[in-house]
Amino acid sequence: MDSGADSGAATFAFQAEIKQLLRLMVHSLYSNREIFLRELVSNASDANDRLRFEALAKPELAAGGELEIRVGVDAEKRLLSITDNGIGMSRDDVIEHLGTIARSGTGQFLERLTGDQRKDAQLIGQFGVGFYSAFIVAEEVTVLSRRADAPPEQGVRWVSDGQGEYSVANVSRAERGTTVELKLKPDAVEFLQPYRLRELIRKYSDHIAFPVRMPAEGDAATQETVNRAKALWSRPRTEIKDDEYVEFYKHIAHDTEGPLTWSHNRVEGKREYTSLLYVPSAAPFDLWNRESPKGVKLYVQRVFITDQATQFLPLYLRFVRGVVDSSELSLNVSRELLQQDEAIAAMRAALTRRALDMLERLAEESPDKYATFWKEFGALMKEGVVEDAANRDKLAKLLRFTTTRSAGADQDRSLKDYLADLKPEQKAIYFIVAESPTAARSSPHLETFRERGIEVLLLSDRLDEWVMQHFTEHQGKPFKDVRRGVLDPTELGGDKPAEAAGKDDKALLKRVKRALRERVEEVRVGGRLKQSAACLVLSEHDLGYQMRELLAAAGQAAPPSIPSLELNLEHPLVRKLDAETDAARFDRLALLLFEQAVLAEGRQLEDPAAFVARLNELLTELSPPR
Repeated sequence: MDSGADSGAATFAFQAEIKQLLRLMVHSLYSNREIFLRELVSNASDANDRLRFEALAKPELAAGGELEIRVGVDAEKRLLSITDNGIGMSRDDVIEHLGTIARSGTGQFLERLTGDQRKDAQLIGQFGVGFYSAFIVAEEVTVLSRRADAPPEQGVRWVSDGQGEYSVANVSRAERGTTVELKLKPDAVEFLQPYRLRELIRKYSDHIAFPVRMPAEGDAATQETVNRAKALWSRPRTEIKDDEYVEFYKHIAHDTEGPLTWSHNRVEGKREYTSLLYVPSAAPFDLWNRESPKGVKLYVQRVFITDQATQFLPLYLRFVRGVVDSSELSLNVSRELLQQDEAIAAMRAALTRRALDMLERLAEESPDKYATFWKEFGALMKEGVVEDAANRDKLAKLLRFTTTRSAGADQDRSLKDYLADLKPEQKAIYFIVAESPTAARSSPHLETFRERGIEVLLLSDRLDEWVMQHFTEHQGKPFKDVRRGVLDPTELGGDKPAEAAGKDDKALLKRVKRALRERVEEVRVGGRLKQSAACLVLSEHDLGYQMRELLAAAGQAAPPSIPSLELNLEHPLVRKLDAETDAARFDRLALLLFEQAVLAEGRQLEDPAAFVARLNELLTELSPPR
């Protein structure tokens, strides 16, 4: 395997994050430690894929026989080895990939590790650091490697016991590729049993597209292929079992949990390609990090091209994992050409529809699983409403809402549910945006809707107001924000509201407007209020409070907006205000009424201390001390 004296030997300390990761990994995955073999075989498969890709530009790299993976055992020395003849690593590669975590989001990843075995195992898989799982079963790990384009004398040996340091030395290595050699712990000798290794390879790596070989039983000189060694997506769907689909997902997604659902499809005719798309059961910890890896794996005629092909699905579907294998694209396609190839646009549109159809089917056939999906990825579906006008109708079917008919804060109602319960005379789909479902549910704007039994969508996600600016109607029914404009009760099935009765009420409205001055655009009587004294109403085209906060967070100034104040003339406080003859006290009461309406909106007062002083003063006047 290797010969010659070591040279350039040096010892390094693991990056601090690696030390922490190793401690947590051994603890978190100990109960399922057999997965180390899956991770190491998967890494070997990736190395072979990368050689085949680089050989497109440098055919000489592929010289030297069939790409394969070999698993070997030396029971007397407690040694287990996994060898590939793929791209291999240089000395710098070894130090970079095995001694540090260069990927962005490392700190966030480590903060999420809790010591809970199930949760931590899932995070570790998502982060793609499966090599270190070797230390779950090994007391020492040796990596021997040489890049395919390097001479034999540029081989490298990496050795570590996983306790904090590793050593690197230059060695002579005749063959390209990488060998990972594990000196197993005494309690892990089960993984030296050939039957046990064959069982695990068939369980976890049967889908690997390269042969995984071991010495034949009874004839150590002969190598036999243990796995099926055929790309899973290239096989007919009728031949593939569900557990095979699940294991393949775990391989490509580096996830310890199975997917919620998947869709396997072959397109023939003008466009020829195969797709296998998966929906994960949990969001990755770095879902909102735009620098995090995303996209499907792209193969062209079974040759691996890239594992981050972002061109085939829109950004809001960045959680989808899977494989696209095209027979139409050229083998020498580059990432730059992918951006320009007109076939990609057609494939992207078709794959987007397929992904959305897969989610619609999940919602119809497995509501509980879809509820899990919505909890993890629902916010991305709302992004899609804004970004993907062509599929807005499909996306509308996938949305889930908290409404006035929901149990608590659960987002459990679809637009289909809403329309099925629509009142015969109802002309719109009503919604309200607030800080939380609780705040929305208790808003004074809902009083007349509650009285009439009309359902209202309660929106409180950070992007909801932005989304509703682009989502204006569904199946012929316009969306209407209950906080905006003049509410006509006839649209809700009620009688047309009476005008403010007589000169006295009109005079009251004018007096309140004078007291509040520029704080309000108008003071009027509306059809919203039944129990509350007053509420603030935006105009149809004003930016809402949520959008203003988003713009402020982005450092942008929002255009000015002045709300109107609606009064409930039947409320005792309003009647008391109308009867007030002291001008100064009238002004204080009017301002107090306005500030109560501001607080009911979940907004901050400009001067809370002045509000408290004014309230205390009025309370003292109403209840003088004895």
